[in-house]
Amino acid sequence: MTFTSINPYSERVVAQYEGLDAHGVEDALVRAHTAYQMWRDVEVKDRAELMNRAAELLEGEIPVVAELMTSEMGKTFAAAKGEAAKCALTMRYYAQHAPSMLEDEIIPSTASFSGVRYEPSGPILAIMPWNFPLWQVVRFAVPSLMAGNVVLVKHAPNVPSCALYLEDLFVRAGFAKGVVTNLFVEVDQLPAIIADSRVRGVTLTGSERAGRAVAELAGRHLKKCVLELGGSDPFIVGSSAVMDRTVAHAVTARIQNNGQACIAAKRFIVVAERSEEFVERFSEEMAQVTTGDPMDPATVLGPLVSRAQLDLLSAQVASSIAQGAVVRAGGAALEGRGFFFPATVLTDVPADARAAREELFGPVAVVQVARDLDQAIDLANATPWGLSGSVWASDAREIDAVIERLDVGMVFANAIVASVPELPFGGTKNSGFGRELSVSGLREFTNAKTFYVA
Repeated sequence: MTFTSINPYSERVVAQYEGLDAHGVEDALVRAHTAYQMWRDVEVKDRAELMNRAAELLEGEIPVVAELMTSEMGKTFAAAKGEAAKCALTMRYYAQHAPSMLEDEIIPSTASFSGVRYEPSGPILAIMPWNFPLWQVVRFAVPSLMAGNVVLVKHAPNVPSCALYLEDLFVRAGFAKGVVTNLFVEVDQLPAIIADSRVRGVTLTGSERAGRAVAELAGRHLKKCVLELGGSDPFIVGSSAVMDRTVAHAVTARIQNNGQACIAAKRFIVVAERSEEFVERFSEEMAQVTTGDPMDPATVLGPLVSRAQLDLLSAQVASSIAQGAVVRAGGAALEGRGFFFPATVLTDVPADARAAREELFGPVAVVQVARDLDQAIDLANATPWGLSGSVWASDAREIDAVIERLDVGMVFANAIVASVPELPFGGTKNSGFGRELSVSGLREFTNAKTFYVA
C-alpha cells in the first residue's frame, strides 16, 4: 500500500510513502485520543499563541510549500503562494477571534443564570481532496483546533507530501504530537476508523458519491458529520451587467485553480439581450488563455491533476459535442507532455448531454441563454447541486432577485465566489450540509451545552 504523487506537468514521480496497516492506525488513534485529553484543557488564549506561531512559520515558508503544491497537483506557482498566504491569514483570524467566539452565551430565562457553553467534541476525522492541498485542511482544522478538538487527516493520496508538511508544521509550532495526525490510509480502512468510539465526528470535502457513503457510516454510528460535495455553480449575467468587468471575471471564475474548484463558475447563464456580446467576448478571452509550466510566471492555466482527470473531462466534452454542443473555444485535450486541457467554451449544449448533467472539473464553461432574469434563475436552480453562485448586474433589483431566489448556500454579487474566514462556507441540496469558517464553522464540532442555575 503505497501513496504516490506524480507531477502533472512532467508526469514524473514526486514522492512515495508507505501506508498504515491496522497497527499503525491503532497507534494513531491512541495518540489522538491521548492528545485530546490534554488539548481540550488548554486555555483558548494559549491555543491562539500556538496558532499564531504556526502562521508565522507558514508565512516564512510560502515559496517552499507553494512549490510543493505545484509539483503534486499542478496549480500555478502564483496560485499556490496565494493559497499558502490565505492559510496563514486564517490561522491569525481564528487566533484573534476564537476566544470571543467560544465565550459562554448568557441567555435570560426563568433561571437566575442560564446560557450555552461551547465545549470540544473530541478527535475529528477529516477526509480531504487534492485541489487545495493546504487550504481544504486548514479551513476545517484551524477552527476545530481552536475549539479544543484534535484532528485526524485522511488526505487525498496524490498529495502526500503536502499532508506531511501540515502535520509537521503544527508540531514545529509547538502543538503536541497527536493534536494533528496525518493518516496514510486507503478508503476501505475508513469505515473502521469512523466506527471507532474515539472518533467523535467526521468531515468530508469531495464527491457526492463519497459524501453519501460517509454520511451513511456517520449516521450508523451516530457521529456528527459535515459534507461539502461540490456543485455546478451558476454565473448569472443580468441585463444591467457591466460587460468589461463581467467578461474578465468570468474567465477567472472558470479557470481558477486550473478549473478544478468546487466554487468555480461552471454554468454561465446570460439573459438573451446580452448573450451575443457575452458569448463572443468570453470565447475570445478564453481562447487566449495560455497553458504551460505551472512554475513559469507567464503561465495562466496549468495542467489537470492527473491522467484520469484529463481522460474524464475529455470524455465528457467529446460526448457533449457528439450530441450537438457547439465549441466556441478549446474543445479537446492538448497533445504532448502534461495533463493539459485548454480553456473551453461550449454553447447550445443539449439538456441530456454530459456537460449539462455532470460537474465539469476542469476549465470548461457551458453557456446557456435565458429569456430573462426569471428564467435565468430557474435554469440556475435546475440542478441537484446548490453550493454557490454569482450574479453580475448593476441594477440592485436584479441583484436582490438572485440573492433571494437562488437555491444555494452562498451568493456573490459582482464578485467571484470565494471562501473567507469571516463568512460561513457550505451548500445545500446535493452539495452537502454543515458549515466551515466563521463562527459557524468554529462551533460545528462543539457540544453546545446548556446550563441553568435556579
